[in-house]
Amino acid sequence: MRKGVKVTIVGGVFAALVGGAGYGAYNVLSALGGDGGAGGGSASVRTGPPSGDEVRDTTRKFFAAWEKGQAATAASFTNNAEAAGVLLTAYGEDAHITKVSITPGTATGATVPFTVRATVSYDGKSKPLDYKSELTVVRGETTHRPLVDWQPSVVHPRLQTGDTLVTGDSASPAIEAVDRDGKVLTKEKYPSLGPILDELRSRYGEKAGGTPGVELAIRHQAEGAADTTLLTLAEGRAGRLPTTLSASAQAAAEKAVTKYAESSVVAVKPSTGEVLAVANHRADGFNAAFLGTLAPGSTMKIVSAATLIDNGITTATGPAPCPPTATWQSQTFSNLKGLAPDEHATLSDSFARSCNTAFVKYADEVKVDSLTKEAEERFGLGQGNWKVGIPSFDGRVPASGGPDTAANMIGQGQVQLSPLNLASVTATAMTGTFRQPVLVSQKLDGRDLATARGLTAGTVQQLRSMMNRTAVSGTAAGVMRGLSGSVGAKTGSAEVDGQAKSNSWFTGYRNDIAAAAMTQDGGHGIDAAGPIVAAVLRTGG
Repeated sequence: MRKGVKVTIVGGVFAALVGGAGYGAYNVLSALGGDGGAGGGSASVRTGPPSGDEVRDTTRKFFAAWEKGQAATAASFTNNAEAAGVLLTAYGEDAHITKVSITPGTATGATVPFTVRATVSYDGKSKPLDYKSELTVVRGETTHRPLVDWQPSVVHPRLQTGDTLVTGDSASPAIEAVDRDGKVLTKEKYPSLGPILDELRSRYGEKAGGTPGVELAIRHQAEGAADTTLLTLAEGRAGRLPTTLSASAQAAAEKAVTKYAESSVVAVKPSTGEVLAVANHRADGFNAAFLGTLAPGSTMKIVSAATLIDNGITTATGPAPCPPTATWQSQTFSNLKGLAPDEHATLSDSFARSCNTAFVKYADEVKVDSLTKEAEERFGLGQGNWKVGIPSFDGRVPASGGPDTAANMIGQGQVQLSPLNLASVTATAMTGTFRQPVLVSQKLDGRDLATARGLTAGTVQQLRSMMNRTAVSGTAAGVMRGLSGSVGAKTGSAEVDGQAKSNSWFTGYRNDIAAAAMTQDGGHGIDAAGPIVAAVLRTGG
């Protein structure tokens, strides 16, 4: 149970607690032992945060039982004995981890860092295992005992809920992933590729011709999720797996995202749809670059502008007035602070300045599903059929109606994209042809790729003109300055309830490379996502 073992209620009621007790004070629980036992008489029960002595005593007992392989005993010192017992049992029996020695570090309050040194042995092969983790001691809400606050990461910092540890023949043969020019791509050199290489190995290890090794690995609960290798006891033979990635673009992407927390970026080659780079800098290790599901803000205006053009509502040089505010079905929309109104603006003017109200004003001239049809039929979004090579999100542009008809036009409402989706949108706007992004060749497994009819030459010309203007003299000019060749861009920021700052979005192209980035809580598009995209575009194209 999560909150500790339930106590027995003697006589059906609790005695009243002594009033006015502060943290660390003692209260009397009538007729109960301090650990919820059935002993007679009164006993003292401590409340409030655990004391330093309690923290030391609890961790000492927990570590001692863990070291001896006494999973049930160790689990009894946690506030979720059932879950802890399962994982600690697997630690010894399934993962074959023995000779465990745990050294606690200096506690910070109730949190104790520690180092684990152990040995992994399987089928006559052994290797040392060393890692660091931490735990926090809390007070059980029903037992009042000091208990280890159970998290899988206590056992190993890379474990999450539902994960377990196993040692044995690897689930898939190892791969040697190489970029488009044959350069080897490793987790050590390109850290954010780690989860992606794991997925590629899971899906293509056998097809690449490798043979399994012997490993300690994390087995994830999610169906189809690739194992995460922690330690290799015996090397298998790695199969060579060509990818579409570019080592130079990947290196630039890796470096760029590290400058901004919770950032992701994707670059694609518009002429082929091949993914050139994918990088994430996130505390949770999530591949938000491919799987993120967030509102893209004003970068969605690329699709919205195409919708207005393709439905004959206006053109790049046609009217798109930019008033201070615009109301749609009782919801009032405004522009970013400092944007001067312009009642005589063209669509190109309002696009380059990222005027929200100009697009909202046209909400009554589009049908509820106009934006949805444009996204699905011309940009290939939202149909759930992309097969990139590893799991990805295809975008969501629902025909939601109501105030969201207007909100969706400016990338708020119910619209959701990932950086991969947005990079593809930019590539389609550049070329007029939707080419489903791919990370490994379709020839490797014969998978069917998604299709869409794309854009007319006239719409492409107008979109490229507006995106170029945005990059040269509009909201993206400062970020894109100094990039030569054929360039274009669009900025975006998406407001999120509960966040001090908006999510920062940016997409741009330079010659034959299109990139898109997102930084959660990053502010305006030019504040965080913009510099990331510009860094990737500088690598070529």
